Amino acid sequence: MKKFAFGAGALGACLALGLAFGAPGPPFKVVFESRHAEFRWSLRDLDAALPADWSDFKALVLELRASSPQRFSLWIHTAAGPRRLMVQPFGQNAWLRAAVPLRFFEGKDATGTDLASANNRRTDAYWLQLWGPFGELRDVRSVGVSMDYPLNKPALEIRSVSLSREDVPSAFLEERPVVDGFGQWALADWPRKIHDRGELDEALAGEERALESGAPPAAASRFGGFAGPVSRASGFFRVERIDGRWWLVDPDGCLFLSTGANGIRGAEAGPAADLIHRRMSAWGLNTVGNWSTLKPASDGRRKAYVATFRAPRVEPSYLGMPDVYSESYAPALERAAAAQCAPLMDDPWLIGYFLGNEPPWPGRESEVADLFLKGPDSATGRRLRELLGQGDTPRRREEFVRGMFARYLALMSDAIRKADPHHLNLGIRFGGIPADEILALGRSFDVFSLNVYEYEPTRQMRKVAEATGRPLLIGEFHFGVPADGLGAGLVQTADQSERAKGYRYYVEQAAALPAFVGAHWFEWADEPVLGRMDGENYNIGFVDVTNRPYRQLANAAALTYGRLRDVHAGRRAPFADRPRASAHGTPASPWE
Repeated sequence: MKKFAFGAGALGACLALGLAFGAPGPPFKVVFESRHAEFRWSLRDLDAALPADWSDFKALVLELRASSPQRFSLWIHTAAGPRRLMVQPFGQNAWLRAAVPLRFFEGKDATGTDLASANNRRTDAYWLQLWGPFGELRDVRSVGVSMDYPLNKPALEIRSVSLSREDVPSAFLEERPVVDGFGQWALADWPRKIHDRGELDEALAGEERALESGAPPAAASRFGGFAGPVSRASGFFRVERIDGRWWLVDPDGCLFLSTGANGIRGAEAGPAADLIHRRMSAWGLNTVGNWSTLKPASDGRRKAYVATFRAPRVEPSYLGMPDVYSESYAPALERAAAAQCAPLMDDPWLIGYFLGNEPPWPGRESEVADLFLKGPDSATGRRLRELLGQGDTPRRREEFVRGMFARYLALMSDAIRKADPHHLNLGIRFGGIPADEILALGRSFDVFSLNVYEYEPTRQMRKVAEATGRPLLIGEFHFGVPADGLGAGLVQTADQSERAKGYRYYVEQAAALPAFVGAHWFEWADEPVLGRMDGENYNIGFVDVTNRPYRQLANAAALTYGRLRDVHAGRRAPFADRPRASAHGTPASPWE
């Protein structure tokens, strides 16, 4: 039988199925090596005094240290089935107290307006993803950890396990700083880590020289599309189907495929914004993506951009679904559209509007119905109560919530079109593929947008194109590496070279499909090592936290853009070298 590393408390041997059992009581140390590495401890192994019924406790409290920032699954195995949360430690090599709220093993709460805010929960030392499966904790048999596609034999040490009936804060247990003055993780070193200001200045100066001496970007239209008008100039972006393939057409009549990044910060005009514009041009990025604040360059240069309409919250609102039948809802939308869209009506650089981001309620329709039934009096709640009075069935609940969503989209689209008749309706950025009845609503959009976190999005794109007949824009995708104190993101690659390969493979495979009109990377810069508002701390940037570019990724993006027109037109085969997730290969899907 295969042996594995252990701490002061021996764990014994790893069984053929990859499950570890051993002597009672921590400390434990496990090393994840196989494609799916799992270790499990019975309650007796952890502490003979632990009860089997955890329903009256608030938290499972672990003191742990991870050698890698790669996420792992934390399992509670009960007689009725397994429960799981995904744990993402901040950084690496730091002892921390993880007080994991047990209610998250039992089910998601009703907070959040999109998938990230509904599924992510942060603490001061780590963050959680609520992936499930969920269920009650009345007959607990064992606790386990697992990791898929581990990189570089990551180790996890656990020196204490207990239950608490009180709220316990999660915290680092180190007496030294965990983040350095440059925003980097302090308790690890790596080849590109910055150690002093001179090192950083030299790196940025080297990039400046490269930008000045590098080859000029490929010939492009005024708006960043493909040079030479081939269609009617309308003064604004539009879509057109040419020889069976969809294209964006820029205001001057030139073909345009949208390549961009989300979250580009450059709210102040001047040298910082100028550098971003130069980088985007050099890297083949022609669009400022969602949640960005980039200003024009000091010489007046601009980039095409997209905007997200911020729908007003008309209470009550649950999981992103407001009281859409309220008499005040349509007027509130019109006021919001007048404030947000009317000022942009004549701007030719705006491609169009997203209607929202990753609705979290699909699959939770019955829960949304319950929330409206049990919440304060509302027009939506009254309509629902009347309908279910004729018979309360899961199907009726689903149909009602989907009807709410249809009204939500129609009212919003009408309000935007009234305030701004010139720009494209880019649809609502779905995360994942909803039911066919919901997909059908996308036929009213100018462009159907979807966020696809996979190694390639072609399966989802074909399904949506068939259901809607509309051109498709990928609103978000990325690849990351669990290293340098940062998590991998939603789709992991083995290293930075494979991450660059992932960009080429994803975008070119998507571009080969007739419905493709663009893809936007999430996001411009790595996330903070101690997490953003919901905890995410991913290595997913074109630039790192010190504002230095990941050259391999930038070069890959530029190379793909130079091929994009021919790939989409069918004159050139797409890049076909699929990236690796680890030494164990690449899964068919990050959710495998």
